Amino acid sequence: MNRATMRTELFRLGFDDSDRAQANLDDLGGAGSALLAILGRTAEPDAALQSLCRLADAVDDRDVLLAALAEDEGTAMRLLSVLGASAALADHLCTHPEQWRELTDPALGCTRPAAWAMRASLLEAVGADPAVDVPISTTPEAEAVDALRVEYRRLLLRLAARDLTHHLGVDDVAAELSDLAAGTLEAALAIARQRVGEEAADVRLAVIAMGKCGGHELNYVSDVDVIFVHEPVAPDVDDAAAGRTAAKIASQMMLVCSAHTAEGTIWPVDAALRPEGRAGPLSRTITSHRSYYQRWAELWEFQALLKARVVAGDLALGREFVAMVSPMVWSAADRDGFVDSARAMRRRVLDNIPTKEADRQLKLGAGGLRDVEFAIQLLQVVHGRADERIRACATLSALAELTHGGYVGREDGEALHRAYAFLRQLEHRIQLYRLQRTHVVPSDDAALRRLGRSLGFLKEPAKRLDDTWQHHRREVSRLHQKLFYRPLLSAVARIGADEVRLSSEAAGARLAALGYADPEAALRNLQALTAGVTRTASIQRTLLPAMLQWFAECPNPDGGLFGFRRISEALGRTPWYLSTLRDEGEVAERLAHLLATSRYCTDLLEREPAGVRLLGGDLAPLDPEALAEEMLATARRQDGQAKAVRAIRAVRRRELLRIAAGDVLGLIDVADVGFALTRLTDATLEATLQVTVETVREQRGLDRAPTRLAIVAMGRYGGFELSYGSDADVLFVHEPAPGIDAHAAGSFARAVAEEVRRALGAPGPDPALVVDADLRPEGRQGPLVRTLDAYAAYYGKWSKVWEAQALLRADAVVGDHDLRRRFTDLIDPLRYPERGLDDAEVREVRRIKARVDSERLPRGADPALHLKLGRGALADIEWTVQLLQLRYGAQVPGLRTSQTLPAVTAAAEAGLLAAEDAETLATAWRMATRVRNALLLARGKPGDQFPRASIERRAVAGILGYQLVETDRLLDDYLRGTRRARAVVDRVFWG
Repeated sequence: MNRATMRTELFRLGFDDSDRAQANLDDLGGAGSALLAILGRTAEPDAALQSLCRLADAVDDRDVLLAALAEDEGTAMRLLSVLGASAALADHLCTHPEQWRELTDPALGCTRPAAWAMRASLLEAVGADPAVDVPISTTPEAEAVDALRVEYRRLLLRLAARDLTHHLGVDDVAAELSDLAAGTLEAALAIARQRVGEEAADVRLAVIAMGKCGGHELNYVSDVDVIFVHEPVAPDVDDAAAGRTAAKIASQMMLVCSAHTAEGTIWPVDAALRPEGRAGPLSRTITSHRSYYQRWAELWEFQALLKARVVAGDLALGREFVAMVSPMVWSAADRDGFVDSARAMRRRVLDNIPTKEADRQLKLGAGGLRDVEFAIQLLQVVHGRADERIRACATLSALAELTHGGYVGREDGEALHRAYAFLRQLEHRIQLYRLQRTHVVPSDDAALRRLGRSLGFLKEPAKRLDDTWQHHRREVSRLHQKLFYRPLLSAVARIGADEVRLSSEAAGARLAALGYADPEAALRNLQALTAGVTRTASIQRTLLPAMLQWFAECPNPDGGLFGFRRISEALGRTPWYLSTLRDEGEVAERLAHLLATSRYCTDLLEREPAGVRLLGGDLAPLDPEALAEEMLATARRQDGQAKAVRAIRAVRRRELLRIAAGDVLGLIDVADVGFALTRLTDATLEATLQVTVETVREQRGLDRAPTRLAIVAMGRYGGFELSYGSDADVLFVHEPAPGIDAHAAGSFARAVAEEVRRALGAPGPDPALVVDADLRPEGRQGPLVRTLDAYAAYYGKWSKVWEAQALLRADAVVGDHDLRRRFTDLIDPLRYPERGLDDAEVREVRRIKARVDSERLPRGADPALHLKLGRGALADIEWTVQLLQLRYGAQVPGLRTSQTLPAVTAAAEAGLLAAEDAETLATAWRMATRVRNALLLARGKPGDQFPRASIERRAVAGILGYQLVETDRLLDDYLRGTRRARAVVDRVFWG
């Protein structure tokens, strides 16, 4: 074959560097040509050929090696496959070239070595007798440690060759790796006993494997998780001394495995899953373990113990430990907080994924190995209490039993098996290359090409690998959802025969494990949604697996499911409803999140289910001018004032839902929420005022209104700081038209104001807006509406410092523009006095604040947790800012604002507040406001006390961006913020 033809052939077989390959083939002589076809089937032909040349140079008898390869296709395939797929094992072979003969064994491909045989081989390598109960190494320590590494690699080499060439099942490979690890731990224990010396004979020590090693499903390279258990050999051995000796042996064993020597390392041994983690003693007695697990263990620790298995040391002692913890494992799902613990454990895994690796994480990412393992373990814990058949430790074995037992559908079980087996095999191939612990699929073309070829994709290996991987990721994500939720529907509805059929008891148990507090009610809701053979029921059965999962991820799954039933019953026959949820995943997910988190949003949707349509669009608040125009246009199309105001309130309800949904879903900042609610109230009052003026004018037979009206926002409304449950505090001001009798004008204005308040506050299908005018001069005893001159006369003669303080929040926003401007000009000198405040007025402000603190805090309320009147809460911060505004507003233009946060910023810029103090006040104000808003969103009604009920606190935490299990952190953050704010208030306000 000429060189051009050879080059073409080499490229066809998968070589990249044809010139170098040709040179290497020439170096091998006639054997090279004989091996060419086999090289073309390896993961990386260039690397396999190059490593073969290195090995040929290293062996004592080069001709024997090449002849064996040329004459025995099996030996050639095993050796070259290893050389092409694992650079680490290729290096090992070149260091220990005699081990190539391990791959000539014709029985290698069909015989899995027994665990006892590998244990014996590893013990003999370190000079320990495998036949005795407590083997101890007799070889010098350093020599034994190196010998253990060489023997470990020899056995690993045999396994890798079988794996790469004889199509071993991934579960068989994992089981053999686990047995190899167990034997390695036993040999390391023999060396450790030698190091510790005679005192090692005083204790019995068992090594309990956890995680993948315990589950008989270890990777090529992984931390080996263990727990150590010991007992004194004799009653006269002191317990404390036995514990110290056991810890010495255990630590030396761990060091033997993980230390780096001239022969490399094996893998780390990790004992962090022991009681109290790294803070706890390295080894404990059975009694000590029992006491810990009965009194102190967290629920995730029992889930981890599901895979506990004795692998080395005193096997009888280890079996006693496993028998002791097993009943605790299978009763864990009955304990309070199990669901939160399971969720937190899965969430910790997701949170630990580096952002740059998220899309390529084979183990921890969405649709990855952990999704399969977590799903199967949760099913085992839920149903394994009553069914011992499904308690297998290995994932694929457990999946097979779950499928056989009817907890997983047959087709789903087979699909999940295929997906998991592929993902594990890909993980094995990634780790085998360098024998390094990694779970990230590489992104470079060369590595993807090698991996693809190692899995049998010889044509377009990188593309076919990625396509297959993405397919299985999608399958895992789909089946992860279906495993938990689809079978629940079979308990309440007639679905296909291939689906899993759970009894009502089993379905209830699964619902409880997923966080549903009332499984029986949840099953009734499912039955109502899915019963029958209608198209609606069919679509619901398609939707509900996803909806149930989203509900379960929220604070109140029961409320979410019940709300969904109510809305579905109202809209089920509406053509767009179910098709929108089915076809637009974002709408369905948003709806589920709102229903299972916010009672307020649920109430709004139940009042007008068509609001579901909003969830498919932009949830940013609408422009206030456009909103006012829409309200007016809608109102003017109605027949009569009552219908017109109802139309205005309906638009308001829709926009309340838009704002609340954006808030719950984390799309709107707290300051923007207050601004949006304020502008929505502006538009509502503006439209209602105009409609009411026209109505009253027509009722009185007038050609035009006899007076101009304006509405002045006060309090939190004036400060752009409304919450969802806030009243609209206002002042009504009017000015008679020229030539109009003052009494007639006043009567007209009063009628309009009263009707505006009545129409917006009346009960109805849409939320009421309470228009509160109690902050007017003389309070409830004073007239509801005054002329501008009457306000001027009152403030000029009677105004007190507290009224000037109240006017700091005044914002003339609705009605006649000129009247609004003149009212603002009237009050500015009062609220921003040129001379500031004298000492007596400052004392008066402080006296009133002290009275508010002592008298207005509700009986029994915790002053540290009251969101409005508590220490360092809203009132403290706002009074502090308002005192600065009263004292310095005339000199500092930035302080002339009705809003708290801009005033804080202005005070800092003017040097009236230290920058750190300003940040402290702003942070605490934002936190208290967010919690207050979130509390109303969660429970559907306002409240000023930090939430105490667990569901409400979880909902508030979720709305604020905390994890559902981080309610304690939410409380700590709130208390820390208010404590710091109170210190600033004490210095700045109280002096």
